[in-house]
Amino acid sequence: MDFKDFNFNPDLLEGLLAMGFRNATPIQEQAIPLILADKDLIACAQTGTGKTGAYLLPVMNKISLQENRHNNTLILAPTRELAQQIDLQVEALSYFTNISSLTVYGGGDGIAYEQQKRSMREGVDIIIATPGRLISHLSSGLLKLDQLQHLVLDEADRMLDMGFYDDIMKIISFLPEKRQTVLFSATMPPKIRTLAAKLLQNP
Repeated sequence: MDFKDFNFNPDLLEGLLAMGFRNATPIQEQAIPLILADKDLIACAQTGTGKTGAYLLPVMNKISLQENRHNNTLILAPTRELAQQIDLQVEALSYFTNISSLTVYGGGDGIAYEQQKRSMREGVDIIIATPGRLISHLSSGLLKLDQLQHLVLDEADRMLDMGFYDDIMKIISFLPEKRQTVLFSATMPPKIRTLAAKLLQNP
């Protein structure tokens, strides 16, 4: 399926074409229309299948069409490395769409932490975070996510394997009930189904 068939914002489509992307992968072909239609989604996809694009492209398209974009989307990732990888893809596409992003994870220096705080006060379009560091910002009151529209859990099975279940549920308590939730996982064990049943509406 050609990316032109998704009826993306022209700026986003231009960015995809400029980066050499023409055709959607199978997971993108299945997930993008559902996310564009505001459906909650649970998807099984391995690394390397284009899963990041499967949620980033429709979410960025929706953001580009909105006026009120303050802290619009939260993407939770299990590791700093994955959060950085996702942010690189956002940055590449934001050159064409003027969409802002912020990564929030532990282990940085004091300068990085101050930059995070400033960006949170000002508001960004997409926040990409590991659960632990995000909770410290939410608990301090520095970060407000009461206007959030999209929540994405990437590599959800890995997050649960790393013991983040309670952290995820605590983060959820700071989010509005009315939101779109998308969950991507490489495997679908019972604990993922349990988590999906708590977080997603008719996925």
